[in-house]
Amino acid sequence: MKCPSCGEPDSKVIDSRLSKEGDMIRRRRECTLCQRRYTTYERIEENLPLVVKKSGGRQAFSRDKIMYGIEKACHKRPVSAENREEIVERAVRAALKTGDNEIQSSVIGEVVMEGLHKADDVAYVRFASIYREFRTLNQFINELNNLVKNRE
Repeated sequence: MKCPSCGEPDSKVIDSRLSKEGDMIRRRRECTLCQRRYTTYERIEENLPLVVKKSGGRQAFSRDKIMYGIEKACHKRPVSAENREEIVERAVRAALKTGDNEIQSSVIGEVVMEGLHKADDVAYVRFASIYREFRTLNQFINELNNLVKNRE
């Protein structure tokens, strides 16, 4: 694994841990040249389905795109990186569970919303406002009211 600081191809593994689900290995590494420590993740290469968008278009499933949406929703919110990664992994598992070659973007969106709902109310509402395409303030207020009712 090439060091992100100096580019040295040699590193040593300091620590390896299996994820809770057992589908990914987290490794702490140290560069043999500059001694910088960094983290890498190993996961099984999966054949993920194509995502069918609301518009009918299709695109390759992208963990990065899901993480980007979660990052935007969680900006300046107390949601840990591990929790964010866990939400992405749930979305991936949901996509693989179908066994189909295609998955509706709505399925992925609902899984992400469920994870954000458990993690942080503000992040959930931020994501929902984009995902559900709120057009009016009343739609936004209705979602907030539903959130408050579910919390009580």
